[in-house]
Amino acid sequence: MPNRVAHFEIHADDPERAVKFYTDVFGWDIQKWEGGQMEYWMVMTGERDSAGGINGGIIHRPCPAPAPASGLNAYCCTIVVDDFDAAMAKALEHGATIAMPKFSIAGMAWQGYFLDPEGNTVGLHQADVNAK
Repeated sequence: MPNRVAHFEIHADDPERAVKFYTDVFGWDIQKWEGGQMEYWMVMTGERDSAGGINGGIIHRPCPAPAPASGLNAYCCTIVVDDFDAAMAKALEHGATIAMPKFSIAGMAWQGYFLDPEGNTVGLHQADVNAK
């Protein structure tokens, strides 16, 4: 299908702190890319040929971040997890703060959002047909 989202970028004031956060919380494979004119880290969220999900990068933020509790000025990525509560607890343990607490999407899933240590909004999604 054309026009599929194929890559994401996480902007960070401290890219190495962001690398540690996403590695510690989600177990992503993140490697510094040495081939460009700027610092860039390649983020592998799963196997390269996996049908689900996308891979991305971490880049040094080129301008000031939006103020806390303001609207997004970029896409918000949501990560599918097996256990919402465990994933949120792990994110909080590694420096995240809650942006929007867990809520139900009735008959479908649990959803919620946190701010990573760089101030980026990240969604968590746990499928659950019993969510009310």
